Amino acid sequence: MSLMNRGPAIPFGMLLVATMPLLLAQPAIAAPPPESSVVVHLAELQIDPAHLEEYKALLREEIAASIRIEPGVLTLDAVAVKDHPNQLRIFEIYRDQAAYQAHLRSPHFLRYKAATQQMVQSLHLLETEPVILGQR
Repeated sequence: MSLMNRGPAIPFGMLLVATMPLLLAQPAIAAPPPESSVVVHLAELQIDPAHLEEYKALLREEIAASIRIEPGVLTLDAVAVKDHPNQLRIFEIYRDQAAYQAHLRSPHFLRYKAATQQMVQSLHLLETEPVILGQR
């Protein structure tokens, strides 16, 4: 079909006015908590290389459970230092101090801590003050 046989053209302005209610009626997204109330930590871990794969499997399970079960756990991201796969960093964001404390008492976190205790050679937890937390 050619463009000439499509019928009357709709001016762009009318199209914009007609679709504006659809654009404005998008589902509401819950507002993130104020940056002043969130708890942000950066955990620096050194894992025994002989147990690295086992540790990562346990960490994967713990992060998945925390995100799925705990509404106060906003972010748990684990990365390895480039060229040092047994040096891990975990970026953690909790809704507030109460959510962080609840996470520490959760059954899945306690199981993870018990199971990985001998695998972790060192752990340093950096407490931070949020400056700007970007979200999509």
